[in-house]
Amino acid sequence: MTLTGDRAWMERAIDLSRKCPPAEGAFSVGAVIVGADGEELATGYSRETDAHVHAEESALAKLPVDDPRLVGATIYSTLEPCSERRSRPLTCTQLILRSSIRRVVIAWREPSLLVADCVGVETLLAEGAEVVELEDLSGQARSVNAHLLR
Repeated sequence: MTLTGDRAWMERAIDLSRKCPPAEGAFSVGAVIVGADGEELATGYSRETDAHVHAEESALAKLPVDDPRLVGATIYSTLEPCSERRSRPLTCTQLILRSSIRRVVIAWREPSLLVADCVGVETLLAEGAEVVELEDLSGQARSVNAHLLR
């Protein structure tokens, strides 16, 4: 993907994050999985299917774990994938690593508001994934979460 392509997909993820029912104590996040050929494979957003589902988890659940299109795919998430979780056995970082996705693009690193030290980016990098941070879009991702950042 080019930086222009990454920006367009992240803007799509930010639009999805606006669909999230606001919740105290939970970020509103959007995610898009894009195949190596530039085809949108799946989308998700926080609380899309239940009160505890995360955006990346929702998008990944729409595809078989062994879907060959995930090889070379990129997942776009408006927030750094979680590295701690109380509501599910696997974090979003673990779910991404269990898939064949090895490129992750984020807009915003998780602040210490709900988790003291999110290490999603560090874990992905340590496992050989490429992580791209589009810091210039972080303000848009944060604005969707104004209900938490007062």
